[in-house]
Formats: sequence, C-alpha cells, structure tokens
Amino acid sequence: MNSNPFDLAGKVAIVTGANTGIGQGIALALAEAGADIAAVGRSAAAETVEKVRAQGRKAEIISADLSSIEPVERIIDETREKLGSVEILVNNAGIIRRNDAVDFSEDDWDAVMDTNLKSLFFLCQAAGREMIAAYEADGRIGKIINIASMLTFQGGIRVPSYTASKSGVGGLTKLLANEWAAKGVCVNAIAPGYIATNNTAALQADESRNRQIMDRIPAGRWGDPSDLGGAAVFLASTASDYVQGHILAVDGGWLAR
Repeated sequence: MNSNPFDLAGKVAIVTGANTGIGQGIALALAEAGADIAAVGRSAAAETVEKVRAQGRKAEIISADLSSIEPVERIIDETREKLGSVEILVNNAGIIRRNDAVDFSEDDWDAVMDTNLKSLFFLCQAAGREMIAAYEADGRIGKIINIASMLTFQGGIRVPSYTASKSGVGGLTKLLANEWAAKGVCVNAIAPGYIATNNTAALQADESRNRQIMDRIPAGRWGDPSDLGGAAVFLASTASDYVQGHILAVDGGWLAR
C-alpha cells in the first residue's frame, strides 16, 4: 500500500483552460504527482500535453469552448473513453472583461457569467454524477477544485461580472460540498492572488497599478502559475479527504495585509 498521501498515480484529472497560465501550472503539478491529464480548452493545449507526457504520464487534448454548456457531457465522455475514468476535476477556464460599472454592457456580463459560473456549475454537476456513482460502486473519492479569485472575497474595480462570477464560485463550492461530502466527493477551491499570466498582462504593464499591487503583496512579487501546484496536489489527493467547502488562498499574503 502506498504510504504517500499526496500520490496521484492511477488518477485521471480534467483541467479546463489547461493550455497556458494557471491551468498549465496546475496540470503539470498534478502530472508530476502521478495523475494522467485531460487538457480541456478552446485553444489546443499541445505544449501542456507534451510536457505532461515528458513526465511519463498520459495526456489527451479535449477541444471545448466553455462559453456555453454544450460540450460539458462530451468532456466527461471523452475523458472516460481516452483515459478510463474521472477522479479529479479542476475548473480553471475563465475570462475577464473590464469597464466602469456605469458603462458595463450586457454582452460583457453574460460572456463572463456563462464561462466562469454557468459552465463551471454544469461541469461540476456532470463530474459529480460520475464521482458519486464511483464512490457508491467501489468507495473511490472524487475531487473537484474550482478556481476562485481574490475577488471572491473583495470587490475590485471595473470588473463587475468577474467579481460576481468569482463570488458565485465561492458560494457554489460550499453548496456542493454540503450536498456531496457524504457522497464521496470533496469540493474545494483555490483563490489565486496576483499571478503573472496572460489574463493579468494589462495590470503588469500598467506601471502605476503594478506598483500598487506589488506594494501590497507581503511576499514582494507576483505569483507564478507553478506556485499553485502544491495547493492543487493537496486538494486532489487523499491528504485532503476531510477538507470540504474550503477556499484556499494562494496569494503571497495579499488577504492578510
């Protein structure tokens, strides 16, 4: 029997938005811990898959646009067909639109809410059904990790639909934990701080905002996608079997300031 509670060997993880940034960082960390990866996204995650396979793990690309729930069932089916099972789901795919609240459009509201919250819920639902059935059949515990945000806790500015969606992710994470904890599914979330990715390129390039952000982070630097790896492995592993409905901030101390 394996005595390492963080070992993910034999597990299959779906990671949405796995082609770059946070999604890629988490996919690589899970693979390093032993998981096989279904890399889901609009853009083919060829680089991620190549790096996962270089670690000796299986990896498959599943092309899906999560701006609607149309591909949700197919993602689960394809993962099962190509990799055999679904033990871990990481809901990382997300978009952001910026504008003053007084000028924010309905299109920008709907686009963000559809991807960040609606598709996330229905992917949780589809994976949850699979995981509950597996637990009833053979006692396997499933793990769902939603990617929340600092704006799950704070208001932010100029991103009303993003703030609303990420606040919703926090609430859904707790609700699903309440419903599924006794059914063999652990549902938790990671709230990244300011991570250097494509999504935050505009903030990094804005000298004034970049300085304001850096001045508030106790760690004194922007996070790297790899900084989220340990938290993801923990929440995906048996080490966290009694952790439910928790939102784990990985933020360099931002929220403590």
